[in-house]
Amino acid sequence: MSTTMLACRVFGQKVSNFVGSTISVFSQVPRRYRWKLVKYPEIGRGKAFRRIVHFKDEYTVEPLKITNLAGRDPATGRVVVKGIGGGIKHKYHWIKWIRDGPKDLNEPPKEEKVLEVFKDGCRTCFVALVGTGRELKYILATENMKPGDIIRTHLGIPRNPVRPSEGDAYPLGALPIGTQVNCIEKYPGMGGFLIHAAGTVATVLKRDGDRVIIQMPKRKTFSLHETCMATVGRLSNIEHASTPVGSAQKNRELGNRPRSGLWQRKTGRFGRKIRPPPKVKRINESDGPYKHPEVIVLNSIHNI
Repeated sequence: MSTTMLACRVFGQKVSNFVGSTISVFSQVPRRYRWKLVKYPEIGRGKAFRRIVHFKDEYTVEPLKITNLAGRDPATGRVVVKGIGGGIKHKYHWIKWIRDGPKDLNEPPKEEKVLEVFKDGCRTCFVALVGTGRELKYILATENMKPGDIIRTHLGIPRNPVRPSEGDAYPLGALPIGTQVNCIEKYPGMGGFLIHAAGTVATVLKRDGDRVIIQMPKRKTFSLHETCMATVGRLSNIEHASTPVGSAQKNRELGNRPRSGLWQRKTGRFGRKIRPPPKVKRINESDGPYKHPEVIVLNSIHNI
């Protein structure tokens, strides 16, 4: 065997041993240190990343089970929303957003009785259990709704506006101007889509042909079709927005993770700089350059 062939064989064996040892070392590296492209979901596309409700095939008034996500994407398990975490796990009460009733103006409206009004941990306003015959369903409770009340629903639009009571559901075209409404349909037959939060309310401003213009809580106006259904009245739990949390533990029970708490200097870049008021400055007459003017008296017959 020549010297050249022996050198090539030895060198090739060393290279193969080095490559094999390198591959074995890299295979032992934990997976978390490997670079992996993960496509994060877009925020605000219909997902809140707070909980998953396990709905059933048919509507039921039985409380539904939920799975808290704590701000994580259920597909990848990655944290998407950092401000969510902890919280008390509540049962979910399925709200029936569509209010059914007769369409013929000669028929009387459908009447339902309020059986119970209670607090739901998965939403801000109160929930009411209503029933008629053998049908039970959950709706959002209005401000003064209480057990024993009778609420009415009708889908027809009469020539003259109706005189609704709180909790009744009518098309926007059947309500008089200035009526306060909630749970408004965005499209006819869609179900309550607008005004769900506690204490919120919209106002019917005017009519424009077959359109009805409503004003939202933040002064924004919408022009909706007159056949869109709406519930009369203001939503319950008005004190929700003005009630302080009170403690950090209560905020954790609500499902909010703590902030960093890092003190940041108010430089004025994002607003007015907060400065302490100046000390009281005492001004003496002898300190300033101000002198009393010299009074000149002129001799006149009026001075005698």
